[in-house]
Amino acid sequence: MPGMDGDFTTRRRGGMNQSGLRAHNERLILSVLQRHKTVPAAELARRTGLSKPTVSTILRILEDDALIRRGSPVRGKVGKPSTPIELDPNGAFSIGLKVGRRSADLLLLDFAGTVRRQLLTTYEYPMPDAVFGFLQSGVSELLDGLSPDQRLRVCGIGIGTPFELWKWHDLSGHAAEKFRSWKDVNFAQEVARFSDLPVHVVNDGTAACHAEHLYGRGKEFRDFAYFYIGSFIGGGITLNGTVFEGNQGNAGALGSMRTTGPLGESQQLIDTASLHLLEARLIEAGIDPLVMWQKPQDWSSLARYVEPWIGETAQELAKASLSVCSVIDFEAVLIDGAFPPEVRCELVERVQRYLVHQDKRGLIAPRVEVGTVGENARAIGAASGPIFADYLLDTNAGLLSI
Repeated sequence: MPGMDGDFTTRRRGGMNQSGLRAHNERLILSVLQRHKTVPAAELARRTGLSKPTVSTILRILEDDALIRRGSPVRGKVGKPSTPIELDPNGAFSIGLKVGRRSADLLLLDFAGTVRRQLLTTYEYPMPDAVFGFLQSGVSELLDGLSPDQRLRVCGIGIGTPFELWKWHDLSGHAAEKFRSWKDVNFAQEVARFSDLPVHVVNDGTAACHAEHLYGRGKEFRDFAYFYIGSFIGGGITLNGTVFEGNQGNAGALGSMRTTGPLGESQQLIDTASLHLLEARLIEAGIDPLVMWQKPQDWSSLARYVEPWIGETAQELAKASLSVCSVIDFEAVLIDGAFPPEVRCELVERVQRYLVHQDKRGLIAPRVEVGTVGENARAIGAASGPIFADYLLDTNAGLLSI
C-alpha cells in the first residue's frame, strides 16, 4: 500500500503537481489516449506537438509502468504498419463513492473507465455511521477481488457528496441532531481509520460532470454546462477541456440558480426541477416512490405522473440554460439524470422545444444535448478523481493561482 518502499502508486504520485517537463508530457499523452481511446505514435506526436523521439521515449516509460499497451499493427497502407496505442485497463484503479439521498453506490473503476464491480446500500436518510460503515466494508470487499499487483495500482478513493449535507433533510429531534453531525465530519480523517488510500472529495454534481467529460459526450465539446437531475438537481461546468471546480470546489452549483415560483416568489432551481418533486406526486397518489429507484429502472407504469414533471422541468431547464450562457458562451448544455434513458431523451427534446420561444436577446442559444453516462454518473465521476489527479492533464491548473 502507499508508503511502502518502491511502491508503484507512490512513485507515480510524485507527479501530481504537474511539475517537471516529463511529468507534464506523460500526462499529456495519457490524456490524449484517454480522450481518443486508440492512437498510433505518429498521431500522438501530431496531437501533442511533441517530437516523435520524445513521444517514443515517453511511450517506453509508460509501457514499462504498464499504463499503456500496444495493439496489433494495422497493415495495408503505404509505409510502415501503424501500431495503435491505448491505456491499459489494469494500469490503475480507483474506488468511487456516491452519497445520495436514498442510497449510496460504491464502485471500482479501471484506467479505461470501465466499472469492474459495484455495491449498493439503501437507507431512509444518509446517516454518517451508515455511510462510513458501508464504505469501510465495501472497500475491503472490492480490494479482496483484486490481485496483489492490482491492489498496488489503486490510486485513491473518490467521494461524491452534496456540499453542506447537514442541511439536506427534513428530520427533527434526535435524528436531526445526528444528521447535523455531518457538519463536523472530515471525510479524509474518517477514511484514514480503515484505509491509507488518498481521499478526493467532490460535490456530487461536479462528480457527475467529471464522468460526462471523461466517459460521455463531454469529449465532443471544449466548453459545456452540465445539469444532473437526481433527488435534487446539480451540475458542473467544463472549460478548456477540463471540469472547472472553482476556488472552493463549488463552481457549477447550478441547482442554486434563481428562478420564479408560480406566484412570483423567488425560488431556486433545486425547488423546481428535481426528482423529489416527482417523488412527492407519487406519495400524494399513494404510490411508493421507491419504484423510481429500483434497478433496472422502468417508469412505464408512472407515465401519467412523469409526463407533467417532464413538461415543468423542461421549462425550468430552458430558462436555466440561457442563464448559464449569459455568463459563459458555452458550446453546449448537456442534461443527464438518475432516470431511464427514454425519460432523459424526452426531457432534452422538450427543453430544445421550449428554448425556441425563450427571450434570447443578446445571447447565442447553446446546443442542448443528451448526456450519456446516466444514473451511475456521480459514482463514476467520484472514482475518476484520483485517476485524474495522478495521471491526466488539468488544462485549468493555472487559473486558480493567477
